Amino acid sequence: MTTHKPQPGHAERAVPTVQHDAPADRASEPPATASPNGSAEAADSTATSTGFPVVGIGASAGGLAAFEAFFAGMPAVADTGMAFVLVQHLAPDHKSLLGELVRRYTRMQVFEVEDGMVVQPNCTYIIPPNRDMAFINGHLQLLEPSARRGQRMPVDFFFRSLAQDQRERAIGIVLSGTGSDGTLGARAIKGEAGMVMAQKPESTEFDGMPRSVIANGLVDYVLPPAEMAAQLIAYASYAYGKLPRLLAAAPPQAENAMQKIFVLLRAQTGHDFSQYKPGTIERRIARRMAVHQIEAIDGYVKYLQQTPAEVQALFRDMLIGVTSFFRDPEAFQALKDQGLAKLLAGKPPGNVIRIWSAACSTGEEAYSIAILFQELVETLGLNCTAQIFATDIDSQSVASARAGLFPLSVAADITPERLARFFVLDADAKGYRIHKHIRDMLVFSEQDLIKTRRFPNST
Repeated sequence: MTTHKPQPGHAERAVPTVQHDAPADRASEPPATASPNGSAEAADSTATSTGFPVVGIGASAGGLAAFEAFFAGMPAVADTGMAFVLVQHLAPDHKSLLGELVRRYTRMQVFEVEDGMVVQPNCTYIIPPNRDMAFINGHLQLLEPSARRGQRMPVDFFFRSLAQDQRERAIGIVLSGTGSDGTLGARAIKGEAGMVMAQKPESTEFDGMPRSVIANGLVDYVLPPAEMAAQLIAYASYAYGKLPRLLAAAPPQAENAMQKIFVLLRAQTGHDFSQYKPGTIERRIARRMAVHQIEAIDGYVKYLQQTPAEVQALFRDMLIGVTSFFRDPEAFQALKDQGLAKLLAGKPPGNVIRIWSAACSTGEEAYSIAILFQELVETLGLNCTAQIFATDIDSQSVASARAGLFPLSVAADITPERLARFFVLDADAKGYRIHKHIRDMLVFSEQDLIKTRRFPNST
């Protein structure tokens, strides 16, 4: 099984576990290089980069006014060095007015997307009605919507593909809208060390989308749309300019500063990141420096000393992981057929199987294991139960997992049959809540990797 969030250190296991092998962090891999026409030559077979930042902007109800305010605040110069891709919820038969509106405020070229269009810097691209859109290899691909109207999550769909393709050059902005579209996509962008902005809820016509992404701790800046462009350009000049090269050089003084950062993290959070992957560490620190427009790493150390909240923000950035229900379906099928099925073979009635889901993040993988187990015992006609211990060093993620409430957009990752059987629509909370009989199989706990030498007690 793949782990969705790398964890520093190791804990000893006192009982049989379902083990998850941590993958190499893609953020530590070298970036792709761009070809002259703006398309990308892959650094590896899994993702490419255009060589310039691509800004995805998502909105739903109230989005037209927000888009107008955003582009009205854009500097008059046409050369931003970025591409902008606008994803708006539209009725299938509704002609978009967005292109005409944006052209009033920018010298950039503005296009309604055609299938396979190459993305270029200093251009704005607008999704056409009744289409989902993805970003791959520097191109925009249009797809027929697979979900019914009202259940589509076009912002999440685009943001996820943007994160996979652009990695740290992906930027997501969530504007006015109802529901939670954009939240899972924002998590994917942050998981690749990209940047996320959200509209200040008080400035929206409908605050559901920005409030959802803010509540999940995924936002670097919360601003009214009119102030976003200036902040975006300032961030880009730091994040994609000299700063990453400065950290990559790692002279002795930079290494010394890194050790001080580890000291501050350990003192405040109790967790030691000194053995964490250097590439991941450097990229996350560089990103936080860009957020605050701090040029020198020594200056960032001083900022951490003076600002305890930034230590916590850096800690959370280290732990952002991309996770979803039944992520990597082949691995889950192998777990079911080769792991759980063999584990259950020959077990007497009433037997309890204990499973550990390490680095559980916000709980999707742990709940997926529980659902697999339940499906399997029903198929085999067994009278066995599972007790699943799910742990993570991030207390906020554990609290979210324990609540068992997920945004409506998780429906894209779950079959309709599983959604109906194992989830309950919570209209008040505007999300899906995991069914009680599945929730009761799990014990969530924060794990201290320095002190823990056995399974934690239940909480």
